[in-house]
Amino acid sequence: MFLGYYEHNIDEKGRITIPAEYREELGDRVVITQGYDGNLQALPLELYKLLAERIRGISILDPNSRRLRRIFFSYAKEIEFDKAGRVLLPAFLRETANLKETAVLVGNGEYFELWSPENWQIQQTSLNDVEANEQRFGPLDLTTLP
Repeated sequence: MFLGYYEHNIDEKGRITIPAEYREELGDRVVITQGYDGNLQALPLELYKLLAERIRGISILDPNSRRLRRIFFSYAKEIEFDKAGRVLLPAFLRETANLKETAVLVGNGEYFELWSPENWQIQQTSLNDVEANEQRFGPLDLTTLP
């Protein structure tokens, strides 16, 4: 499971080190694609394949389905780790998420996200809004234990 968050530098070639505990979950490769909030999503290959199968099952006659396909497939890149535990983020993915010298890697359970520090700060401000969280999450059944 991907937990916590880390801040890592992106070198001049576009490489970023992935934390060891994340690499243990991923194996020797990761699929990185555009996220839905101005970020990137990094998914284990098996999870990417599972989601890809579900997305391929959605009707292509629906315009939102086609948009989802474009985001999920056209921005995706399967990437192997180098010996130093780094991945090379292609320029088109760095540009998509406004990643320059630094990225914030955020655990999200079955996958993790990559954010620019500026966009992550905006997310943190939103996530720390107690009243908004009560409205957002109150209707969800988040019982602690059965």
